[in-house]
Amino acid sequence: MRRLLLCCLVALTTCQSVRYEFSLNPKKTYEYRYEGLLNVGLGMSNLAEAGAKVTCKVKIMGGTSQTFLLQVSDLAFEEFNGFPGKNTFTVSPKLTRRISAQLVKPFMFDFANGHVGNIHASAGISDTVVNMVRGILSFFHVSVKTTQSVYELEEIGIHGMCQSNYAIQENRTTKDMTVTQVVDVTNCRDKAAIYRGMATAVPDDISKQRGDSIVSTMRYVYTIKPTTEGGLICKAHCLEQQHFSPFNVKGGSFKMQATKELVLLDVTDTLSAVTFTAMEDRGNIVYKFIDATAELPIIMQNLDGPLAKAVELIKRLAEVNVYQIDSSTSEDTIKLYQLLRSVPYEGLEVMWKQLAGDEEHRRWFLDTVVEVSDGRILKFLQTRFQAGDLSSSEAMQTLLLAFNHLQALPELLDVAKTFLSSPFSKADVQVWHTAALAYGSLVYKHCAYYTPCPLAAVQPLLDLATESLTAKNEDDVVLSLKALGNAGHPGSIKTIMRFLPGVAANPVDVSPRVRCAAVQSMRLIAARDPHSIQDITMSLFLQKDLPAEIRMLAFMILLDTKPPMALVSTVTAHLQEENDLHVVSFVFSYLRSVARSRTPDNLFLSTACNIAVKILAPKFGRLSYHFSKAMRIDWFNDDFLFGSAAEGFMLKNAKEIVPSEVMMKGKMYFIGRIVQLLELGFRADGLKEIIGSSIPGFKGDLSLNDFWAIYQQLQNWERAAGNKTLLQLYSRASGQEWFYADINKEFVRNLINAVSPSAGRESPAWAAVESLQKGISWHRTKSFLIFETRYFQATTLGLPLEISKYYQALNGVTVNAKAAINPPPTERLGQLLTSEISLETDGWVGCTKDLWLFYGVNTEFFQSGAQLKSKIPSAVPWKLSAKVNVRERRVALDIPLSKKEIELVSVSSNVYAVSRNSEEPTLSKMTPMIPTAAEGAPVVQPETAAPPNTWHPRSKACAQSNIYGAALCVESEMRRVYYHQEYPLYYFLGYTNVALKAVPVKTAKVVDKIHLEFNAGKSRHPASTQQLLGTLRRLPKDADTHLQPSSESSSSELESGRYDTMLNATPEAVFSIRALAMNRNLKPEGYDTAVYYTPEARVQNTQLIVSQVGENTNWKMCMDTVLENHAAAKAHIRWGAECQSFGMSLSADTARLPGSRPTLKAKVHWDRIPDAMMDLGRCVETYIPGMALLLGFNQEHQKNPMQEVSASLVASSADSVDVRVEFPEYTVYRQAISVTLPATSLLAVQHNTTWDYAGDQ
Repeated sequence: MRRLLLCCLVALTTCQSVRYEFSLNPKKTYEYRYEGLLNVGLGMSNLAEAGAKVTCKVKIMGGTSQTFLLQVSDLAFEEFNGFPGKNTFTVSPKLTRRISAQLVKPFMFDFANGHVGNIHASAGISDTVVNMVRGILSFFHVSVKTTQSVYELEEIGIHGMCQSNYAIQENRTTKDMTVTQVVDVTNCRDKAAIYRGMATAVPDDISKQRGDSIVSTMRYVYTIKPTTEGGLICKAHCLEQQHFSPFNVKGGSFKMQATKELVLLDVTDTLSAVTFTAMEDRGNIVYKFIDATAELPIIMQNLDGPLAKAVELIKRLAEVNVYQIDSSTSEDTIKLYQLLRSVPYEGLEVMWKQLAGDEEHRRWFLDTVVEVSDGRILKFLQTRFQAGDLSSSEAMQTLLLAFNHLQALPELLDVAKTFLSSPFSKADVQVWHTAALAYGSLVYKHCAYYTPCPLAAVQPLLDLATESLTAKNEDDVVLSLKALGNAGHPGSIKTIMRFLPGVAANPVDVSPRVRCAAVQSMRLIAARDPHSIQDITMSLFLQKDLPAEIRMLAFMILLDTKPPMALVSTVTAHLQEENDLHVVSFVFSYLRSVARSRTPDNLFLSTACNIAVKILAPKFGRLSYHFSKAMRIDWFNDDFLFGSAAEGFMLKNAKEIVPSEVMMKGKMYFIGRIVQLLELGFRADGLKEIIGSSIPGFKGDLSLNDFWAIYQQLQNWERAAGNKTLLQLYSRASGQEWFYADINKEFVRNLINAVSPSAGRESPAWAAVESLQKGISWHRTKSFLIFETRYFQATTLGLPLEISKYYQALNGVTVNAKAAINPPPTERLGQLLTSEISLETDGWVGCTKDLWLFYGVNTEFFQSGAQLKSKIPSAVPWKLSAKVNVRERRVALDIPLSKKEIELVSVSSNVYAVSRNSEEPTLSKMTPMIPTAAEGAPVVQPETAAPPNTWHPRSKACAQSNIYGAALCVESEMRRVYYHQEYPLYYFLGYTNVALKAVPVKTAKVVDKIHLEFNAGKSRHPASTQQLLGTLRRLPKDADTHLQPSSESSSSELESGRYDTMLNATPEAVFSIRALAMNRNLKPEGYDTAVYYTPEARVQNTQLIVSQVGENTNWKMCMDTVLENHAAAKAHIRWGAECQSFGMSLSADTARLPGSRPTLKAKVHWDRIPDAMMDLGRCVETYIPGMALLLGFNQEHQKNPMQEVSASLVASSADSVDVRVEFPEYTVYRQAISVTLPATSLLAVQHNTTWDYAGDQ
């Protein structure tokens, strides 16, 4: 009432000459009450939230006509963590005192025409506190126009340069003016928002048209009283809402709501002149971001004395993870990163001196110090390189990770250049490669944040390319081009063009290897300067005299530019006149794959490719897989805004059998960005030279004879000229090439000499054998921050809203082993082939991965928000003894059975409302957003809200073996409270735990160990086994009544004679496996498997017998297979008591009768099978008609043999087949299905007389 009366009196005294335009009188003192409130949660009833509230009094007094002083008093800071309706805000006295110590100091700001200018603060005031002042002053930053009731303005505010929509309404009774300002925070032209760690994740604007992951709105409402000096704000309120989802916000979202209120308490005359102390200019009203590198949103700890704490933590992590990974400590690595980011450079040097002497401590320090991510790590590495106290492996790993996690600031880029000229870098090939490639990656990230990107950033790589060309150093030329490819700088196009034929005024003559590297170096420039790259790649593609590989690579880069319809049409027109079928096949297959694409980035390109495919398909639609190919498969879901793609490329030419290059890569699409995953590839220049255009004995049917022919040809590897590279391997991650290696003749020769049976004591393999005899113990752990992505956006309160994702892996492996060799080798490694080797080993290999997602406010004072925390530990321990006898081809393993439950892999996650503050870091609050029954969350359900669905499934399924005393179990538990209208987000939020465990099983007979024995030497079996083989060989004679027509009597007589001959032979197992459960006092139990092979002329016969070992058991499984001259195959399977309980037969054969078409037939017939198999078959059969319809098959209902399924494939033409499948109740068929096989492959069957004897089966 007092405030209302105050406003009325002000209005009455100035009613003769009043203005509404907002202003402040420098002779007045204004006192306001301010309250700022922030909540983060899911915005649904009964779900936990986190929040913070700041209340204070604000006094504003004038100094000059355009300079004012702001004074804050009576500050209180409160936190909220829990369930609305049950929990309340609680005051944090310690944090209040810390913030008050800075916020109560006076602030000065410029003010004119209703807008706040620059803000000034005393030295020592943190940027966070200044930003909070900006949140208060943003109330006084408003454009009031009395000539218009509705208007739009683009103006600067706390969120940056944004569009504001104003609506003005006057109360005719009180003369109050209500001003409503709505700010479009989502689409600001110059937004107060920054990304960190997402430079290699390319934005996808088309995906954003399908939905967004972040949507923000903000509204101010002012009540303004007119005065003679101008409008006076009596009351103001602001509401900002932001919706965020890892998926599409249309399907549910986290919600941040920030409100603030300003209420006028008093206006008085300023009695004395205001004096200003020395202050620093802190910028305008726009929110200023601070370096939050050390302020990790997922933890808060006391950072006083970080050096000692980091050293202690490293030692503790090394100790607890010395044999296996302790998954409970994996989160401590994040604490270690934060401590290291708080240590000055001099402290890093002190830590190195303390830790470098211990192997474990040294490795932990080098693996984690790379996350310092600023100039300190570069200076530290410079010192290490100058001192030369790192091994090449340590230098390569540390440099690679440090550069890739480094902030891409201009000043850091200048320091990073020095590693390209460091003698230590050039002393080792892999370190030199790493330095150049990693610098290129750093340039790419720099250009993602600074546009236009300065040419000086990439100049060192341009100089390297020029100098290497002048020196005729092909290896460094390739390296420089690969580094330029990583950089993706448009300024490097002119240098790259010099290495490409027909596109530069003065191209240089280089090898195909260099040309290919030059073409691929344009892959990332394609997105930054698509028009230039389109001109270059089209010119290369249209030069028919160029090697096919160069033209195909150029076309790959052309599609990366997302060419318009006109360019695709040009390619289509030229392709119709193309003579090189490898180029045709590659381009057509790539166009066809992209035409089927469903990802947003190919929305328009897929349409153009679809039209091109329709034009080219009649002529090129059935080219075989013997030609070059490109393949892409992808998917995308609009609800999740998530998708993935996989691509594979095989580049060949007409002169060589071996592909010139093979590449495989994957992409992931999420929340409007495209991330290139792992890419692998190899080039085979020297290998092609060895193999040549033909291989003696190579037929192309990928039989054993083909592989033997290739092996024989590879024996000529010494034929390669000089020390030419035989094979080049490379790998890229996130589009950045991080590793490549050349395998040359010298490498192959050294490898062969090292493991050759004639190698002696000089061989490194000999040293390894000696170490194994003495006993080895090897352990490695590696902590690796896979990614750290952070997004910051200003809020109306002047607090930073942060969305962060952290993915951390802690890997470990331990191997202990000792071998006894009898007799031990004395001169040559080949003596091991005649020795028996006994090995005792135990160890552990595993990994723990932690994923955090944070959404909320993160400052050096406090954190308040929602946090998803997920942990995925995996572990495989082992302990066994082995005996190996190469001469007898026998391996035996004894594995002691663990008496404890072993968790092999598990996934656990939950979502929490989190509150932390710097004054009490150990008292952080983490409340599960979805409560358990024990937490007893209040049931607050508005009538208008849809009721939640509660889902709490638990399950445990085990596959156990009573014989071996072990079981494999899957346990799962989930807890969900979700709303149908909020799918899919709520489906993934809540408690989740899934685990795969190896569990011991209590049995009547205690199992001490499991004995495995592999025997590849021929061995005789007991007479009972010979009798069983005889019975097994007679089975096909009975089964032939189902599989063989009576017209083929000659074939039947042939088989009958074969079986009679085999009955008189003595069986020898060519391979056997035994898996037995052993107990020192009881007979073993388990299974014994034996394979028999009895080939004859035109016939290959194999028998498999699996027998259960133990007392009172006669279970066996018997299988007989027959392959007749690669034209007909049969298999007869029996199992049960003495192989008599159940049985089924399979057959497949090719056939061609005179005047008929080539046919391939297959048939499955069963006599008796278990009920479970019968039920499964019936279940599968119900899906067949629907699947057949989707695949374009016809269906007809007719009765066929009841216990039989048969299929036939008939060559209807040179490149198409007819397919027919008969089930007991119906038949499905389809005619003229095109096949991409060589044009002669099917017709050749018609003239293959060696298959005539098989008959029409």
